[in-house]
Amino acid sequence: MPPPSPDGPSADDDPPPPARPPSPPARAGLLAIPDFRRLWLTGLIAFVVRWLEILAVGVFAYQATESAFLVAMLTMLRLLPMGLFGAPMGALAERVERRSALVAVMAMLTASSVAVAMLASTGNLEVWHLAVAGFLNGLAWATDNPVRRMMIGDVVGPDRMGPAMSLDVGANNASRMLGPTVGGVMLATLGIAGVFWLGAALYALGLGASLRIGVRSRPAVVDPVPVLTRMREGLAWTRGNRRMTGVLLITVIFNVFGWPSTSMIPVLGKDELHLGPEGVGLLAGVDGVGAFLGALTIAALARPEWYGRIYLGGIGLYLASMVAFAALPAIVGPVPALAGAALLTVGIGGAGFSVMQATLVYLHAPTEMRGRLLGLLSVCIGVGPVGFFYLGFMAEAVGARTATIALAAQGLLALALTWRWWRPFVSGRAETGYEA
Repeated sequence: MPPPSPDGPSADDDPPPPARPPSPPARAGLLAIPDFRRLWLTGLIAFVVRWLEILAVGVFAYQATESAFLVAMLTMLRLLPMGLFGAPMGALAERVERRSALVAVMAMLTASSVAVAMLASTGNLEVWHLAVAGFLNGLAWATDNPVRRMMIGDVVGPDRMGPAMSLDVGANNASRMLGPTVGGVMLATLGIAGVFWLGAALYALGLGASLRIGVRSRPAVVDPVPVLTRMREGLAWTRGNRRMTGVLLITVIFNVFGWPSTSMIPVLGKDELHLGPEGVGLLAGVDGVGAFLGALTIAALARPEWYGRIYLGGIGLYLASMVAFAALPAIVGPVPALAGAALLTVGIGGAGFSVMQATLVYLHAPTEMRGRLLGLLSVCIGVGPVGFFYLGFMAEAVGARTATIALAAQGLLALALTWRWWRPFVSGRAETGYEA
């Protein structure tokens, strides 16, 4: 099969005729599909443990070192593999059987958590052990878009990809309520060992669910074109498509200027709001409440022609709300309820962004290039370490509160300066794909 034209659809041309919106039955009954349910559960477990560990590792490391920079760096290590390996993993995902790849990933995560739990239980855990475990978790995270979420699309089909991603992101956001809360309580009562033993048990459950997945993917690539060549083809196609470029550019802005700010929640909760581990855990879960509600609302009400606007509006609301969260303690004093309200709107904005991120890539990518472009999406997510490093440097220089405000404000500025590429999202046209 010849490679797609690197030019893709013209950046300024109208998109193909809108596909018909999903009928009501297309939005219902997704969890009744056994393989979707297992893929969803596997993702939910990975999300819960990820957020549980991020909170617990952040609090543990800050108590041990009192370094906001180190806290940001530990979170950064979970994103670094996406930037380093996201594109090759996307290309490789076209050559492998994805269910087997998912099983291998869950087995690796289970083994990693068991190793850290044993080190902590024997009193031998060091911060560098947490750094290695975080990097391995990041390797698994880099496979999520081209492997598990690609499988979701294969199971439910393009017409139900939007609602399916809403449910999947809703699971992620529910985990942001549950994970930090449980992590804070367990860290306060059972210590870091308890956190990782729980993580190991949950990963083992996810491994069992992935082993029961019935769908098998045939490799999409049957010709001997090298992986690097396929990566170049994906990049060339993206450069010729303004809408796809806009999706990826907004992803970069979010992961450099938006998401890194969440690593400062434990620091701001302790220093500005004077909360203990349990309080920090509850506070860190509030944005998950907003994100969960936002994802459910999108699943129930969003129409395809709104997808781009939801994506763009979500990142704007997220960044503005992070400014409010960090600034409120200096303006009105340490009032956890107000900080929680700001994080609630952070979560709502994050839901709009997260639900539409992979959905737009999946719908707009040619069928034969979806794996590559979802891998490229992982690379854009993986630029987050730049933001974490930048935030950590600013936090050491001017304090966590000022650094968080500055980072989110710069994100709003970057969004305003890149309007040329995201302008198609406010056109009101249906978000339809380029199915072959």
